[in-house]
Amino acid sequence: MRRGKFIRKGLVAAIVGSIYVFLLAPIIVVAGASFDGGKSVAGRAFLQFPPSNLTFYWYEQIQPRLWDALGVSVAVAMVAAIVGTLIGVPAALGIVRGNLPGKTLIATLLRAPLQIPFIVIGIAFLQTYYFFADFLGFGLQGTFAGLALGHVFVATPYVVGSVGATLQRFDVRLEEAALSLGADRWTTFRRITLPIIMPGIYAGGLFAFMVSFGDVPISLFLASAKYTTLPLEIFHGMEFDFDAAVLAISTVVLFGSLVVLYFIQRLVGLDVLLRTGGNG
Repeated sequence: MRRGKFIRKGLVAAIVGSIYVFLLAPIIVVAGASFDGGKSVAGRAFLQFPPSNLTFYWYEQIQPRLWDALGVSVAVAMVAAIVGTLIGVPAALGIVRGNLPGKTLIATLLRAPLQIPFIVIGIAFLQTYYFFADFLGFGLQGTFAGLALGHVFVATPYVVGSVGATLQRFDVRLEEAALSLGADRWTTFRRITLPIIMPGIYAGGLFAFMVSFGDVPISLFLASAKYTTLPLEIFHGMEFDFDAAVLAISTVVLFGSLVVLYFIQRLVGLDVLLRTGGNG
């Protein structure tokens, strides 16, 4: 009996370990290879993992265009997360608690961006911008606002779903108790409702940021030479040749993401975010 239990535990551990290796191995290889000095073959640098000679050479070779693209990606993702939250929270409140006519249709429309391929969204926004440029005399193509608007479109449903899932589990008796004790509706929302749904807001904003930051198809149509995101810059850089500095900037983003997740864990608890986002 004990032997069978031991075998089952070992099998579970092996499966879980294999999953972790499958998920983390590419990240570890990229980060490790970025510290390799590389071997020059026919004028090109070939990196290896594990690194044979540790160096920060490729970090010194990160071109300014990659840093600029990283700044654009962070700025666009922050706009998408903030604006998506400002739109998504009232929308979730209206869908879950409102008695609006056609509420089901509204909820379906708000989730529609999740069902449409991002490349189709990029084309649709680009054509819309051209339409405004032809008929109204101004266009958003190639601008920061136009790029951010496309990202807000795909980021907002994550906030709606996350906050909506939190509201579905909300105990309305807490609000009723606050109202019965003399609090007005705004005070009740600020002191009772908002703190309880805050994990859902954090989760929705985090997912919105990540979706925007990692996007390529939408940015492929809406970006310009001045406003190019990091994933798009990497895509173009790797399209015809290998640039070892890409591994370095990718590692910078990796460690930066770990720092952000650490502070989110300290702020609200990553387990809470994952539970809330999973129900979205």
